[in-house]
Amino acid sequence: MTSRTWRRLRRRWRRASPSERLVASAVVAGAVAAAAIHGNIAPPAPSPAAAGAGAAVAGGTNEALANAMAAAAPYRWTGGQATCLDELWNRESGFDAAAVNGQSGATGIPQLNPNYYAVPADWTAPATQIRWGLSYVAATYETPCAAWNHEEADGWY
Repeated sequence: MTSRTWRRLRRRWRRASPSERLVASAVVAGAVAAAAIHGNIAPPAPSPAAAGAGAAVAGGTNEALANAMAAAAPYRWTGGQATCLDELWNRESGFDAAAVNGQSGATGIPQLNPNYYAVPADWTAPATQIRWGLSYVAATYETPCAAWNHEEADGWY
């Protein structure tokens, strides 16, 4: 999918009504469950909070997958946390799994810097990048909003 298509999908999501977003959330949750069943990603732990409110899902496939995984597996980040994650990774990479920062060499959706962290063997897979990024945000900042605040204040996270 081209970056132009991703931008169009993000714009469409921002204009969606709450009920349209809830339907999209349900569709993505089903897609994530199907991927887990077929072995494409680890199955997420059930999230009562996400099930009650509907996980926030936005933009293209990588962004939707990131939000579904963040809301479901042990993080249980929903609502404003999903918005912060969207802002953070949109600024860092535009949710592009092939993004590379020319200055630091950081790569992928969460912008892993290979000078500081070992790059997983299957790093080209968006689900791997998202899993690593969610773990990094949780370990370093506890929440996506704390990471976003750091990004806003210092220009990096």
